[in-house]
Amino acid sequence: MGDKIGIMGAGALGSYVGAFLSRIGEDATLIDMWPEHVEKMKSDGLSVTGSQGPFTVPVKAMHLTEAQRIAEPFDWVFISMKSYDTEWATHFIKRYVREDGFFVSLQNCWNDVPMGEIVGANRQMGCIASHIEVALWEPGEVTRGGAVGRDSGHVVFRVGEQDGRITPRSEMVAGLLDNIDAAYASDNLWGERWAKLCQNSMGNGISAATGLGSQSMAEDPRCRLIRINLAKEGAQVGLAMGLNVVAINGQAAQTWADADKGDVFEELDAHMSASGGRVNWLASMAQDVYKGRRSEINLMNGLVAQKGRELAIPTPFNDAVIEVMNGIDDATLSQNEAHVDRIMKAVGR
Repeated sequence: MGDKIGIMGAGALGSYVGAFLSRIGEDATLIDMWPEHVEKMKSDGLSVTGSQGPFTVPVKAMHLTEAQRIAEPFDWVFISMKSYDTEWATHFIKRYVREDGFFVSLQNCWNDVPMGEIVGANRQMGCIASHIEVALWEPGEVTRGGAVGRDSGHVVFRVGEQDGRITPRSEMVAGLLDNIDAAYASDNLWGERWAKLCQNSMGNGISAATGLGSQSMAEDPRCRLIRINLAKEGAQVGLAMGLNVVAINGQAAQTWADADKGDVFEELDAHMSASGGRVNWLASMAQDVYKGRRSEINLMNGLVAQKGRELAIPTPFNDAVIEVMNGIDDATLSQNEAHVDRIMKAVGR
């Protein structure tokens, strides 16, 4: 396309997308705060496993402190930071984006609104990365886990405008991402975004609190019960908000909302027991805990709980997970599988 593309935040997902865009010849610059990672990218490129086999590609990489050297502004940028870094990162990078450029939130949670408040809703788009498991354990090396979209029939990337229009730029960004994994331009950003929020909130906090991977959680009936109820609460809240919530973890939002019905719970329990994935994958929030980073729990499960309070919908399972993760974040608790029973006790099970 010839566009200059910025990637603000070269963590696992930002690096993954940046590597593929660089490989197909796009002018992408990755900006990050991890010095060793940036230096490794500069010297040796990015090594990636994924939907098209392993490869290593040279990339343009830049330390955050080097951004002042940007002479020609970006045409548009991905912002791929942790959710709690959204505001400052958007303010920081916007000076390096053309006046008619735009900003794409390639993140979890609900960051399209605050980003749009900073740059204008008409200059902001959301990109949901659904069921893509990537990790950055070592500088310059991104690992892909879980099911690969093209093989499973699952569409990973969904790009949408805040006002629901499908536009040339949303189709263009989706077209670029389709070189990585299946992608489409969506007319339902908020329904897509809430479904991903529910998907994240039903797994990230449990994995982060306990250190359990996807297969271990699928094998444990207590974890399945907690995760089903987390999704139930999220689905009930999203539907009550009037959102067109798309499928959550392969099941209709209304099915999760009806999880208290015995036959529905049994159906969902069977589904969850078979959803451990190809490897015992640690959720992104568990990776953050491992690296000593603050979690996104208050912007993930916390949003479900906040909206639940506004709508008078109880969210006891989300509340219990939030309490444990806040304890881990402030170091009054440590990661421990015993938190499964702690959560069960908090919800009276």
